[in-house]
Amino acid sequence: MTTLFTSLFATIARAGYESPEHTVVSKDGSFEIRDYPALTLAVTPMEKRGEDGSFMKLFRFIGGRNDRGEKIAMTVPVIMTGTTSGSMGFIVPKKVAEAGVPTPSSPDVTINHRDAGRYAVLRFSGTGSPSASKEAAERLADWMKKHGVTPGGPPLYAYYNPPWTPWFLRHNEVLVPVVPNAP
Repeated sequence: MTTLFTSLFATIARAGYESPEHTVVSKDGSFEIRDYPALTLAVTPMEKRGEDGSFMKLFRFIGGRNDRGEKIAMTVPVIMTGTTSGSMGFIVPKKVAEAGVPTPSSPDVTINHRDAGRYAVLRFSGTGSPSASKEAAERLADWMKKHGVTPGGPPLYAYYNPPWTPWFLRHNEVLVPVVPNAP
């Protein structure tokens, strides 16, 4: 009963946030090929994963530290470009992106746009630690090679759950852009 309650709570907690729409082109177990629309992200450099205040810089931006003092809804997932350093980004809600994103007050936060694209994706559970994320990326790379899917760039890491979610219920993904016209 406790596991059922915990699972339900984790699903409901994640369901309360906007997530980018996508179309599943093909599926093979935990592996998928997806098409994503263009996305707008608030991004900050991440020097040391989770220990340099990256999350809080982005959280302050959506909390109103921008040129309009506008509060922006949190979305999922949080996107990272590296397993130990790189960048961290929050996806800007669709309506805010369409209306025009406020300018961040912090010079450490920038607004970036990602073009629509096709991605190979592997969903994995667990803490999303650097080693687990790297292992998932390696599994995805092996699957892509086996299926003749050509990578079009480095992996992105997507983390959907708040930190209090039990590790076995967490939803994490690694996404690799696919060369256009690839299956």
